[in-house]
Amino acid sequence: MKWPRLRWRASQGIRRLGTAFLLAGQVTYHLLRGRVSLRNLIEQMALVGPASLSVALITAAFVGMVFTIQVAREFIAFGATSAVGGVLAIALARELGPVLTAVVLAGRVGSAFAAEIGTMKVTEQIDALYMLGTDPVDYLVVPRFIACVLMLPILNVLALVTGLGGGLMIADYLYGIPRGIYIESIQNFLQTWDLWSSIIKSGIFGGVVAIIGCNWGMTTTGGAKGVGQSTTAAVVISLLAIFILNFFLSWALFGGNSTLVPTF
Repeated sequence: MKWPRLRWRASQGIRRLGTAFLLAGQVTYHLLRGRVSLRNLIEQMALVGPASLSVALITAAFVGMVFTIQVAREFIAFGATSAVGGVLAIALARELGPVLTAVVLAGRVGSAFAAEIGTMKVTEQIDALYMLGTDPVDYLVVPRFIACVLMLPILNVLALVTGLGGGLMIADYLYGIPRGIYIESIQNFLQTWDLWSSIIKSGIFGGVVAIIGCNWGMTTTGGAKGVGQSTTAAVVISLLAIFILNFFLSWALFGGNSTLVPTF
């Protein structure tokens, strides 16, 4: 009895992934037409940005501190004290910053999108929008997509600065690394392309979180139970998509020969 049920769930998941790609195409079409609900866009930008800022910054600060604790002692033992700040900067800019900020966004915002739109779906509010001549994609999905694509890079940059500040505090007070050496290390290691790649990654991750959260909400069935299942599934699928996309983006952006020239 369990096998048919698992097969049905697998087929349902595949259909939902297919509808997610279709939804992405619809969003692209609406963006090309230039039809955006400005009021909804501002509301969603506030939800994605300022409302998520504290969680993202706290996460980045402790990640920077923990990373410094892990590498500072080893680098000091090898006489590479001047590389501590630079290595943390590269790790945060290229990987930790975009990925962890996107994970925070998926857990906080992606789940909210799925729950809100899923509730609208099972209570037939989306059908009511159709009856009023309003396209739900134009009214619900596009503002959320734009908000995530715009605000996640900003959150990522702020998280990068906060993470470096947390690392600086640990390096200075626990390991006695002078602040000047730490900051100079960041300047020597971190390149402009690292920052641009971080912004590119976070923008793509934001779009993916928005599409998955909205799509799982719009395909919700089964009442309150279905809303809970869609919310959970949206977060899980978003996390998987972030990690898988991160591999391909890292390969595309940094797959060639390293341009890093450390200065000790």
